[in-house]
Amino acid sequence: MANSTQLILASASPRRKELLAQLGFSRSGFNFTALAADIDESHQFGESPQDFVVRLAVEKAQAGLALFNASASVESQLSTVLVLGSDTIVVLGDKILGKPVDETDALKTLSELSGHMHCVMTAVAVTDGERVLTRLVETQVQFCELSEADILAYIATGEPMDKAGSYGIQALGGSFVERIEGSYSAVVGLPMVETRELLREMNVL
Repeated sequence: MANSTQLILASASPRRKELLAQLGFSRSGFNFTALAADIDESHQFGESPQDFVVRLAVEKAQAGLALFNASASVESQLSTVLVLGSDTIVVLGDKILGKPVDETDALKTLSELSGHMHCVMTAVAVTDGERVLTRLVETQVQFCELSEADILAYIATGEPMDKAGSYGIQALGGSFVERIEGSYSAVVGLPMVETRELLREMNVL
C-alpha cells in the first residue's frame, strides 16, 4: 500500500477488521484504522433490499470519511484517504431481517429461518471523497430444521443479539447452516475477493 494512502475501515465490527487484515497478507506494511461510523439504517419505502444494502455501505464509507476529516491532523489531511464501508442484511423471501431488537425478536427470526433458504446480501463501498466504487454480493444460505430448544439455547449465549438475521455463521450459528451457495466471507461480513478487487482498483493493494 502506498505510504501516502491512509486506509480507513468505517466499522467497529471485529469480524470485518479481521477479514480486512487478512487481505493485506501480500503487502508488507499493510495497515488500516477502524472508525465506527454511525448512520441512520432505516429502510426507505419502496427500496429494494439490494439498493438498501448498497446505500448503507456507501453512507457508512462517506460518514467514515467525514469523521476522519473532522478529527485528522493537518499532516494527515494532506495524504490520500480511502474509506471502506460495508453492510450486511439477511433477506427471507421479500422480508429484510435486521439485527434483533430483543430476545423475542431473535426467537421469531430464527424460527422463520429454520428449515429455509435465505439470502445474505453484503455490499462494500470505497470512497476517496471523489470516487465511490461499490460491489454487491448475494449468498444463498440453507438452514437446517431448528427446535425451539436449540433456538433458546443459542439466544442464551448472546451471540445473535448484534447480528443481522440473528446468527453468526463464523461461530456457534454455523452449526445451523446446512449449506451455502456463494461467498462465505460475505456472510461473515466482508466479501474478500470483491473487497480486494475494489482496493486494487483504488491502488491500495
